[in-house]
Amino acid sequence: MVIFPEHRYYGESMPFGSREEAYKNAFTLAYLTSEQALADFAVLITELKRNASAQSCPVILFGGSYGGMLATWMRLKYPHLSIGALAASAPILQFENIVSPDTFYNIVSNNFRRESVSCFNTIRESWDVIMSLGMTNTGLSLLSKTFHLCGELKSAEDLSNWLDSAYSYLAMADYPYPADFLMPLPGNPIKEVCRRMDSLPNGTNILQRIFEGISVYYNYTGTVNCFSLDDDPHGMSGWDWQACTEMIMPMASNKNTSMFPAFEYDYKSDEEYCYKSYHVTPRPTWITTEFGGHDIKTALGTFGSNIIFSNGLLDPWSGGSVLENISDTIVALVTERGAHHLDLRAATAEDPDWLVDQRASEVKLIEGWLNRYLESKRVNFLPLQSV
Repeated sequence: MVIFPEHRYYGESMPFGSREEAYKNAFTLAYLTSEQALADFAVLITELKRNASAQSCPVILFGGSYGGMLATWMRLKYPHLSIGALAASAPILQFENIVSPDTFYNIVSNNFRRESVSCFNTIRESWDVIMSLGMTNTGLSLLSKTFHLCGELKSAEDLSNWLDSAYSYLAMADYPYPADFLMPLPGNPIKEVCRRMDSLPNGTNILQRIFEGISVYYNYTGTVNCFSLDDDPHGMSGWDWQACTEMIMPMASNKNTSMFPAFEYDYKSDEEYCYKSYHVTPRPTWITTEFGGHDIKTALGTFGSNIIFSNGLLDPWSGGSVLENISDTIVALVTERGAHHLDLRAATAEDPDWLVDQRASEVKLIEGWLNRYLESKRVNFLPLQSV
């Protein structure tokens, strides 16, 4: 049996009767936490097994990204409810500067630079052009026209954030074949972005190159006539609340290595944004208090077992995950060309050999967990005279 439980406050799983009521204020959103989600899944597993008279049936957890984090934490929080977990692209170390805050943007930048140095430089140089034009109404109007926005641009920062999101998502979804995980995209989408930017004639201005490239992400199908920067195509409003309360993941951009504007992580800025948006104060140390993270080798090596951390190094979240084996039963499977939880996507005829091999390794490890569990049950239930 395969079960896909839906996380509270996402999709159709809305408390208080509707999405409008659930997202009304900090009081109604207070029940949107990783702790509550894990408790939901714990109750679900327990009740399903009881109703099916299958209390001894082994459970394997699978999750990608935040779901992979939850799968890991559930093995620690509720070890009696499952026998193992596959945690794909799970950045459980992206907290409290356990890893360098500039790791995420460095990986995104390296992905673009790997495809084309000129593409990397075009993006890197574009930010100053955008900010300069954004200082005047005339410049804002020009940016609105160049990027085919549905309305007038209010600030250059809004456009920069829109572009930032696209580059980051392109790195996450840099799959070797066409996919629509985030948006409809071609195979190797960063390669296509850079091809479009670089193939324009000499003399093409930098903003036109950026628009041609970014259209691969926002309009690869060619069906979008204009873009609204206020759209939430990925349903991130719930995550915005979680990022303001518990999922505090410091980010920075290094001027020497990143194609993004340089900035340091600023907790005070996050605090001001979260209070203005929700009247809450972020808890930057809560996740590591609740689930750990510091000295992860000792913590998981001592208290954990049967977890596969799978990562592709093209994925910017891989820098915050576990990339080395911790014990015989807590294993890291790392691929150089993999992107965001690619191994959890459905198998296709276009899968490269390294992906097929990665999945085979995962299956072998999980089969071992199941065999050992079932063998222990068989031994425990042998008649006394046969032992």
